[in-house]
Amino acid sequence: MLDTFSFVKMHGCGNDYIFSDCFETNNSEAEILKIAALSPKFSDRHKGIGSDGIVLILPSETADAQMRMFNADGSESAMCGNAIRCVGKYLYESGKVKKEALEIETLSGIKKLELNISDGVVTSAQVNMGPAYLKPEEIPVDLVGDSIIGRRVTIAGHRFEITCVGMGNPHAVYFHDDIDHFDLQDVGPSVECAKIFPKRINFEIAQIVSRNSIIMRVWERGSGETMACGTGACAVAVAAVLMGYCDKDTDISVKLKGGVLTIKYTDEAVFMTGGCEKVFEGTVEI
Repeated sequence: MLDTFSFVKMHGCGNDYIFSDCFETNNSEAEILKIAALSPKFSDRHKGIGSDGIVLILPSETADAQMRMFNADGSESAMCGNAIRCVGKYLYESGKVKKEALEIETLSGIKKLELNISDGVVTSAQVNMGPAYLKPEEIPVDLVGDSIIGRRVTIAGHRFEITCVGMGNPHAVYFHDDIDHFDLQDVGPSVECAKIFPKRINFEIAQIVSRNSIIMRVWERGSGETMACGTGACAVAVAAVLMGYCDKDTDISVKLKGGVLTIKYTDEAVFMTGGCEKVFEGTVEI
C-alpha cells in the first residue's frame, strides 16, 4: 500500500480535482483501485484536500496519455471535460508531452486537445468531445423513442421536461426560468438515482439568457452540485439546439457557477473551450 500520495490540485471553471502523475508508478489495476478508494477521504472539503474527485494521469499505448477519473464518492466516471483540459495543461507544463495538439485516452474514447499557450503557460484549451449521443440505449435511459427531447417525466413527485444527451457519460437537461431558486440540493439526488437512469445521471438545469447564451447549474452523479461540468455544459448546449433555443455550428456561451465555457455543436462533434488553472501541489500521508 502507498505510504504517501503526491498530487497537483487544478480546476477548470471551479470544477476542481486532485491530479496524480502516474507515469513512473505501478499502474496495475489493483493499485489504481487503491488510489480510487482514497477519493472520498481526500475529496472531503473539511477533513481532506477538498475536490470533486481524483484524476490519474497515466501512460497510454494509443495516445499521448491516459486519464482515469474517480468521483468524490469513489465511483469511476468515463469522462470530464474540465478535468481533461487540466490534464493537457499538466502534461505540457511538466514537459511530459511538449505538444500544443495532443490526444488523451479516456474510458469514452480518445479526445483531441488544442492548447492555448502564453509565455509557456497553458491558459485554456479546446477539446473535441466527439459526437453527442441521443439514442436512449446509448445514453443510457430507460425511455422509449429514437431520442428524448423535451420529454415529460415525473421523478419523486417532481415533473420535468427533460432532454437526454450522452457525452461519454449520461446527462438529463431541464430548462427552467429561474435556476437560482431551484432547489437542486433536494431534487438532485432523486433525479440522479431515478430508475429510468440505469447508470445514474448527471442532472443539469439551464436557463436561456438570450440567443446562444445560457446559464446553468449541475448535479453530478457521485459528487453532488459542483461549480462546473464540461460534459454537462456540452449536453446543455446540445439540448438547447435540439429545443430550438440556440443555433448549431455557432459558439454558445454557457455560464456555470465557476466560469464560462464556449460550446459549439456540429454534425461531426461537440467542441468545448475553457480555462484551466493550477491551484497548488503537495504530498499527504496515507
